[in-house]
Amino acid sequence: MQTRVPAVYILASRRNGTLYIGVTSDLVKRIWQHRSDLAEGFSKRHSVHLLAYYEMHADMAGAIFREKQLKKWNRAWKLRLIESANPDWRDLWPEIVSG
Repeated sequence: MQTRVPAVYILASRRNGTLYIGVTSDLVKRIWQHRSDLAEGFSKRHSVHLLAYYEMHADMAGAIFREKQLKKWNRAWKLRLIESANPDWRDLWPEIVSG
């Protein structure tokens, strides 16, 4: 049985493009849904599929708190956060799939 691990993630349409911030208990499944356009809404409408940043959390309450915090940040802070962990804006999808 797979253990659920809460995570906050940022998707982008491209480097410095449109950003989407989300929270999930199953990062691989949720990002796959976004990439396959199975997640209706903002990410599908704006082709936001590149996993630019993510962070794992000990519990869902902490992950939700962090998601809300990040959503309140201005765009420059979000870009700095992404670039501090992923300066080349690599798609991190292969990293989470391979474990």
